[in-house]
Amino acid sequence: MRKMKLTTKIFIGLLIGVVIGLFLTNNEEIAVMFQPLGDIYIRLISLVMVPLVFTSLLLGVSSVTDIKKVGKIGLSTIVYFMGTTLIAVVIGLVLANVIQPGAGMNLVPEAATSEADFPSLAETIINIFPGNILEAFVEVNMLQIIFIALIFGIGVVRLGEKADPFRNIVQSIYDVSIDVTQIIMEFTPLGVIGLIVPVVATNGLEVLLPLGRVIIAFYLAVIIHIGVTYTLSVKFWSVYNLKEFFKAILPAQLVGFTTCSSSATLPVTLNSMEELKINKEVSGFVLPLGATINMDGAALYQGITALFVAQAYGLELSLVSQLTVIAVGTLASIGAAGVPGAGVIILSMVLSSVGLPLEGVALVAGIDRLLDMGRTMTNITGDATATVIVSNLLNKGKKPERVRGVEAESVN
Repeated sequence: MRKMKLTTKIFIGLLIGVVIGLFLTNNEEIAVMFQPLGDIYIRLISLVMVPLVFTSLLLGVSSVTDIKKVGKIGLSTIVYFMGTTLIAVVIGLVLANVIQPGAGMNLVPEAATSEADFPSLAETIINIFPGNILEAFVEVNMLQIIFIALIFGIGVVRLGEKADPFRNIVQSIYDVSIDVTQIIMEFTPLGVIGLIVPVVATNGLEVLLPLGRVIIAFYLAVIIHIGVTYTLSVKFWSVYNLKEFFKAILPAQLVGFTTCSSSATLPVTLNSMEELKINKEVSGFVLPLGATINMDGAALYQGITALFVAQAYGLELSLVSQLTVIAVGTLASIGAAGVPGAGVIILSMVLSSVGLPLEGVALVAGIDRLLDMGRTMTNITGDATATVIVSNLLNKGKKPERVRGVEAESVN
C-alpha cells in the first residue's frame, strides 16, 4: 500500500483541527486540552532549530572552498545569490505590508510581545557580536548563532585540511540533526491539531480566511521576483534572449514545482543548461552551489509569513525589526536546501529573532505544501539565471558555440 506523504498528513491534520475547533466553539476549556500537543511540538522544533541551523550554515560557508576553481567568478556567484536573496526578502516584506494578510485576526499569543520589546538599531548591531558562545546558544540568540557559524565557517576555509577533523564533527552533528528533524516532522500533524484547535475554538472559522491572502501575496511575490529580478538579470547580464532561456528551463521549473525538491530537480536543471550549451564546468559548479546557498523562494516566504504572523497577533514590527527579518531571512537561506521541513524550521528561527510567537507557525503549516511548490520553482529559476550569467562572464560576452554536433569549448 502506498505510504501517505507527510504534506498530506499535515493538511489532513489541519482539517481535523479546524473541524474539532469548530465543534468546540464556546467550549474553550475543552479546546485548551489539545494545547499540550502543540506546545510539545513547538519545544521539539526549538530543540533541533539551533544545531540544525548552525551546522547547515557553517557547512554551507565552508563548502565555498571549491570557489577557487573559478576564481573571481565564484565570488561573483556568491554576490549574485546573496543579492537576489536580499531582494526577495524585501519584495516579500513590501507585499506583506501592502496586502496585510493577517490584519484583523486579533489572535492572542501565549507570551505577549510589544513594540517596546524590540531593541534599537544600535543595540541590534551590537547584539550580533556574541561575548560568550555558550550564552548565545543557551539564550537561542539567532543573530549571534548565525555570526558564530559564519566566522567559524570562514576559519574552516582558511585552515583547509587542518580543519577537516572539526568539519567532520560538524558534518556528523548536521547529519544527526537532519535525522532528528525527520522524526520531529512526523509529529507535525499532531502539533498542528494541538495548535489550531484552541485558535479556531476561540476565534471561529474566520481565522483561516486570511490564509488565502497569504497564498495570493506569496505567488504575487514569486511572479514579481521571477518576472522582474531574474528576467532583467538574463536580459542585461547574459547572451540569451528571454524566450530561449525560459523555454530551456521550463522542464526544470515544472519538475521543481511538482516535486518541491531542488535536489531531485538538479539533473533536469543540468540538462537544461546543456541545451543552452553552457560549459559543464560552469553548470557543475554553480548549480550545486546554488542548491546549497541560493534560497530566494524561502526568502520570499520568510518575509511574507513573518509579517503575516505579526499582523495576526496584532504586533507592530518596527523598521529595525523588519530589517532584522531581512538579515535573518537572507542568512538563514544558506544551507536550507535538503532540510526536511525547512520552511517551518527556518520560519521558527525568523520569528524568534524578532520576538514573534512561535505558535504562529501552525497558521501556515497546513498550506506549506502550496507555498513550497512556488519556493522550489523560484530557487531553481534563480540557480539557472546565475549559471547563464557566470557563463557570460567566463566567455567575455560571447555566446557559447551552437555548431551542430560540436560541444561548446571548454573554459580554460
